[in-house]
Amino acid sequence: MKHLAPIFLAIAAPATAQMVPIERAPGAPITPAPRPIVHATVPPAVIPTVPPLPAIPFPTLSPAQAVWVTGWLNGGRDQGLTANRDLIGAVASPVPGEALVRAALDRARALRTGRIDTGDFLEVWALRPVAYDPLPDFAAAVAADHLPQWAATMTPRYSGYEGLRLGLSVYDGIRDAGGWKPISAKSTALTVRARLALEDRNVTLNENVTDALQRAQRRYGLNPTGLLDARTLAELNVPVAERIDSIKANMERWRWLPRELPLNRVQVNIAAAVLTAFEGDAPVASMRAVTGSPTNQTPMLSSAIHSIVVNPPWNVPSSIAKRELWPKGRAALIAKGYKIVGTPESGERIVQPAGPGSALGQLKFDFDNPFAVYLHDTPSRAKFSSFDRLASHGCVRLEKPIPLAELMLKGDPLLSGQVQTMIDTGKTQRVQLPKKVAVYLLYWTAFASGNGTMNFRADPYGWDKLLAAKVEAAAKRASATMIAVNNVQIQGK
Repeated sequence: MKHLAPIFLAIAAPATAQMVPIERAPGAPITPAPRPIVHATVPPAVIPTVPPLPAIPFPTLSPAQAVWVTGWLNGGRDQGLTANRDLIGAVASPVPGEALVRAALDRARALRTGRIDTGDFLEVWALRPVAYDPLPDFAAAVAADHLPQWAATMTPRYSGYEGLRLGLSVYDGIRDAGGWKPISAKSTALTVRARLALEDRNVTLNENVTDALQRAQRRYGLNPTGLLDARTLAELNVPVAERIDSIKANMERWRWLPRELPLNRVQVNIAAAVLTAFEGDAPVASMRAVTGSPTNQTPMLSSAIHSIVVNPPWNVPSSIAKRELWPKGRAALIAKGYKIVGTPESGERIVQPAGPGSALGQLKFDFDNPFAVYLHDTPSRAKFSSFDRLASHGCVRLEKPIPLAELMLKGDPLLSGQVQTMIDTGKTQRVQLPKKVAVYLLYWTAFASGNGTMNFRADPYGWDKLLAAKVEAAAKRASATMIAVNNVQIQGK
């Protein structure tokens, strides 16, 4: 981990990190100093009137451009946008015009910001794409006759997206060839080897099945025992259609990301429970994590880590307190070191003071978000050795929090190498980072290895099927709209 200093993104101007003691009652919120309210009156006459921008008319496509756009639209299945051909029928008529242009704009918007509308997002899908109007760029491309170049800018240019696109083609081919048949613990080695070979081109007729099974187990995030156990069988028997849905869902999530990710960032894969540090688009280091259980889902979001709390107390969320702690009784809670803050009249809450047994461990990494989640240490280390690590209340527990904190503070003359020293004081203090660190909490259940082989993780939250269904429904709505517009055009002719 000591060579990872350059992996973090500078979002704010460099400044010396400051240790800010938290001098407040345990659990009390940190409230910034109030700012004076300044009232200003601006005469209406001095407010400039900005005329509305003129509407950009739909461009007229030449016959050659219409042919090219139609072919481009026919590739929607290749991008995981739709599995049906309805939209193609809507735009392949001999009447190129508004329907064809509308279909092109709809496809561009889907590639740039996602197939589904943000109104269809779950609340915990807080990674919202930036709105995009493709008409100005499309009109300019038509005028310059640069439609292929324009279309290339619509597709996410990340290696992760491209790996999924290529993987989708492979799994579409497997499905079109009939998919795979279920296997069992009694299946012969020949049958198992043939099944594995459908997804792993490195499988050979003479290879030991154990070796091939171990590779498969690694691709599924399982313990690579080489045994055909129940969990391995379950993964091998997932229908190819479900694998395709997972690929399509993950491609859609890539489309929600900004056009350019921070070159250096910290990224958590919620489904795999892994934190990875990226330099550019390449991972340079990772550690195990514990993420939210299916009943306490970790949200997808992006933010920036601004500070680290050393020896943090735990302000128990009311939902956890009501469900898990209050039923134990006040006396039991106090005996275990919890403090009850407030009064029955004003409202009581539970606080676990800082210390070796604190649920937040020795470090908490804070970043702004509406879900009150963060990255933090934990005194419970056993879960990190497990392959099933979705067990938190929504926050992300870290396997190696101290090295991560040292990386964020490296270069600061006062605090570099001092994280353990600060912990040893036993004092609760907030350390403002000299540079904010970009952080992404994402949900990747399908991704390609460097050699192009697809990897899958379980869909613990059930988001893949839901999102794939939403993508298909949105495609059908767009198709119906295009057909209606095209029919009006034909009738008008």
